[in-house]
This record gives sequence, C-alpha cells and structure tokens, in this order.
Amino acid sequence: MISLVVHGGAWDIPDDLVDAHKAGVQAALKAGWAILSKGGTAVDAVERAIMVMEDDETFDAGTGSFINMAGEVELDASIMSGKKFQAGAVASVQHVKNPISLARKIMEGNEHILLVGMGATRFAKEHGIKTCSQDDLITNRELDRWREIQGRKNFITKDAFRRKKVPVDTVGAVAIDNHGNVASGASTGGTPNKYPGRVGDSPLIGCGTYADNEIGGVSTSGWGESLIKVVMAKTVIDLMDHNGGDPEQAAEDGLKILVRKTEGYGGIIAVNNKGRIGIAFNTPRMARAYVTSEMRAPFAAT
Repeated sequence: MISLVVHGGAWDIPDDLVDAHKAGVQAALKAGWAILSKGGTAVDAVERAIMVMEDDETFDAGTGSFINMAGEVELDASIMSGKKFQAGAVASVQHVKNPISLARKIMEGNEHILLVGMGATRFAKEHGIKTCSQDDLITNRELDRWREIQGRKNFITKDAFRRKKVPVDTVGAVAIDNHGNVASGASTGGTPNKYPGRVGDSPLIGCGTYADNEIGGVSTSGWGESLIKVVMAKTVIDLMDHNGGDPEQAAEDGLKILVRKTEGYGGIIAVNNKGRIGIAFNTPRMARAYVTSEMRAPFAAT
C-alpha cells in the first residue's frame, strides 16, 4: 500500500485561517500523490509536497516564514530516506526559497548531513539551488506580526503553541512508495521572533524527521525545544517498532511522553512499513491531509 501524509503545523489556527491551511495541505498532498501514484519515489513525493507548502505564504516555511528578532528570515529543513539511512539537513539558512530541496541535495551529494548558515547558502550556490533575497521571503503579513510581537511583554516561544493565536506552521510529509521505500521531511521558518541562530527540531534527524524502511517514517511539528529533548521522531519510530507497527498508537504514546517529560506541545504524522498512517496532536488544531492506495478519496482537516 503506497501512502502519503502531510502536515501544515500544529498550533492554535485561528478560524479565519482554517480554510487556507486546509487548502494548502490538500494542494501539497495532491502534488506528492501525483508522483507516488505514477510509480515515483517516496523521496520525490516528500520533497514535492513540502515545496508546495514552502511556496504557499499560508505556512511558516519558505516564503512567508517568521521573522527573527533581528528582522531576518532563517530557514530549517531536513529529509531522510529509510532505504539506506541517507539524510540531509540545513539550519539557519538564508536566501534559499526551498530549503527542502537544498536538504535533499546535501543528502544525495555530500559527505555531511547538516549544514548551517552561510555554509548552507554557499553549498546551495555551488550546486545550482536557486537563491533569493530576504525581501522575496518576507511578506507584509509577517512584518505586521513581527511588529506586533515587539510590543508584547514577556513573550516566550511556548506561547506560540497554546491558545495565544500566534502562528507556528512547520510543514512536513511522510511517504512510502511501491517499492516499500519510506521517506520523511520537514521545513520551517522557526518560531516567531526567535533569537538569531535558533534551531528547532525540524532540521535535526531523529527529532523532527526520521525514516527506516523496516519500521516506517515520522515528521513532527510543535514546540521544537521540547521535541528535541525527547528526540521525538526517533522515539515514535521506536514505539512503533515495539508495539507491532501501530503508527497511531505510537504517535499518541509519543505525545504522552512529550507532555510528561517536558510539558510540551506538538503534532506527529507517521507511516508504518505497510503504509498505515497515524496522526496525533495536543495543540488546539493541526493542518493535515493523507491518502493511501486503498482509499477512495483523500482526507484533509485542520
């Protein structure tokens, strides 16, 4: 059974943004499924689905990402193939419109896994990944949000995931193709008004992304600092490995660990090695969509 599941962020999505988030994850799912359903690879499907969300200003990834404390956009992304445990990631990279493609280029054409900052941008230029200006990534909406946050007192990152109406839209995808290969990925602009150089879970293999053909794949979203502490993606993989391959139960149990150990907030999408899908979140809402070769129609919700 081939499968694809995508998420557009776990947070308190306001009512007036629900439709845009649902439409966004549906578009990403459609783009990725067009590849998978024609015999394409899981890696191709994951990259394409995430690119669609990076290009959608609705989400905190690529264009429309949050602005950091210094008034700049810094992006994080990662991708992993479960076939040979290949992985690539970038953190705090600037001037790159689609960091997920840069992460893939690192995965497939470099001895390293994670490149950051100016080194990641240099690698992009050297390997034909399109770069852009800061202005191409910053939207008027995010400028307004950034200015509003500057006027708040005692704003902390954790507020972004509770009922505070502060947007946090990390995006991700997990897929299994008709050869049984699993891939997962994530992309984000980080948290609102973050300290320059701050890195969350999304580019960290095992925290925001993990894939293993023998077990399945996971992508996470939420309060990155808490997800890092429990190595969330790999934890869910291990739970799935020990519970007989139930992705739904593994995702739910992973969240219980997150809450018990860190009082964290987040969401998880998972696929096991048979193509079964599991989703869990403890935020007010989470944009998500999925489809399998056994379903008559895709599912999408926020």
